[in-house]
Amino acid sequence: MALACLGLGQLQAFEYPYMPADPQPTGWPLTDAQREYLRKPEYERRPGAPSKHLPNLWPSVPFAQSWGGDSYADHHDGLVKMVQSKKGPCDVLLVGDSITIQFEKDLEGNPNWSLNFPDYSAVNIGVGGDRTHSVLWRLDHGGADGLEPKAIVLMIGNNSQYFAEETGTKAIAEGIKTCAMRLRAQFPKTPIVVVKILPCSKPGDPFYENILKTNADLDQVGITTDPLVQVLDFSKELLNADGTIKEELYATDRIHLSKAGYALYADRLRPILKNLLGK
Repeated sequence: MALACLGLGQLQAFEYPYMPADPQPTGWPLTDAQREYLRKPEYERRPGAPSKHLPNLWPSVPFAQSWGGDSYADHHDGLVKMVQSKKGPCDVLLVGDSITIQFEKDLEGNPNWSLNFPDYSAVNIGVGGDRTHSVLWRLDHGGADGLEPKAIVLMIGNNSQYFAEETGTKAIAEGIKTCAMRLRAQFPKTPIVVVKILPCSKPGDPFYENILKTNADLDQVGITTDPLVQVLDFSKELLNADGTIKEELYATDRIHLSKAGYALYADRLRPILKNLLGK
């Protein structure tokens, strides 16, 4: 699917490995037909459905999540309106899931971004529960339209682990790369920082082990062949010598970061942004 032919303005030519089945594959606001389509269970909207599912493509082809009824569409509409209210230049665009949205304000109400980066304006389009495929869907439906970021920080892939048994971790790494390339198509001159998935849970847990595998696979998919893409990996700093997570850097759920965890994240991101933004 060549998105440049579908009315996304300055978006460069970009093709997914499989055509999404959405009646409205791009654009916002959402049509009544698109909203009706999104009411279908997610399983019926994945690549290859309903006749033959193609799980190896799930992470790299856009389709929205199922939150029940119109919940996801309504949330997306609110996000797009927020983005439209902030159209124009910003220092940083933050893209990802709940770990990203909590970089703005975490579960305890700590204002992480403004505390750690008081001089950098940011637009945060993180959405709780998002996976690579839903990031792609949101970008195709106005999720970052009108923004002019000087740098992009992408962290995605944690929630994609729920389907790692079906997709394999290499496909998730390819999905992360697809998210970066989709952002590159929309923002051709903007440097992108891809942050590797943060470890969570405990050694031996499939979720924990698959995150490690996905991060290793990310090194093999050629994501940094684009000279404007770099990878930030500070995952080992979140672990003890025996591989267990450092509890003080995590919230009680052992997935999201604590205030101290976000301070570490900021410390590792700060020199990169300083270099990219020149301030």
